[in-house]
Amino acid sequence: MADLVTQKKKKHNLFMDWLSYVALRILVVFLHLFDVETNLKTACFLGRLLWKHYHRGRKRALDNLRASFPEKSEQWMWETGRRSFEHIAMLAIDVLFTPRLVKKHNWHDYSEYKNVERAKWLMQQGQGLLMIAAHYSNFEIMGYLLGLFGFKVYSIARPLDNKFINKYLYEVRRQAGQNIIDKKGAAELMDKIASEGATLCFIADQDAGRRGIFVDFFGRKASTYKSIGLLAISNNVPIGVGYSRRIGNRFYFEIGVNRIILPEEWAEKEEPLQWVTAEYTKAIEKFVREEPSQYWWLHRRWKHQPKEEKGKSCPV
Repeated sequence: MADLVTQKKKKHNLFMDWLSYVALRILVVFLHLFDVETNLKTACFLGRLLWKHYHRGRKRALDNLRASFPEKSEQWMWETGRRSFEHIAMLAIDVLFTPRLVKKHNWHDYSEYKNVERAKWLMQQGQGLLMIAAHYSNFEIMGYLLGLFGFKVYSIARPLDNKFINKYLYEVRRQAGQNIIDKKGAAELMDKIASEGATLCFIADQDAGRRGIFVDFFGRKASTYKSIGLLAISNNVPIGVGYSRRIGNRFYFEIGVNRIILPEEWAEKEEPLQWVTAEYTKAIEKFVREEPSQYWWLHRRWKHQPKEEKGKSCPV
């Protein structure tokens, strides 16, 4: 097995990666010849093409939607799934245009806010906060805006295989003052950063494998990472659950915080880690239910199941 892994790594072609990076930069120059709204319309079209031709992803999204919303019609499933693919394509345009469009003097032209004052106060106090989001709409813009407003923010991110594109996208995200930490080395730094009173940002809706904590998500058990709950409990810092929701097809977002979990809430729980993980997952489900079409339903969120659930059917 080790030999096979080594062989796969050797086959990684740096020249092809560089060509892909050059192609991306040329594409960015071309896209910037048009305004963002025009590009978003094109992205919607590409999202519909992806929905039509990416059969495996479409099937996974439909399976997840059927299991999560059994009361909805088949037509609703297809419309919601197709719209979800459009939002994924639009995110690519958002990421490339955000640094060019959103500045300190005009952020209010592109965003409105809901229930964010308490989270803002906690960040300003500098006593530490874990801010959680999901693969929902333009989740990237939240970290960008926090950096733009001058908050001490660190985002945990998984590096791309293409190191040239990875470096370019990291620089895009750092332009407003956002700090990016590679997921591979994050464990060694997270406790130190949290103890220093900074805000750590996580995307918290990915399958955590067999060793994760299984909590309810849309009525089914979903494997969820332990690290967020452990970090909050060990450092006694609150957890905020936030979202960014696109309004129409525009480059305009409602940004909100729908739950803040405070240390005193889990202090008396018999299983604080289980409770914390279930609580923030419940908050994610709540904002997804408000506008399901903006969630990434093609994710294998329920890939792993507890031993007692293995015999039951589960979307792949």
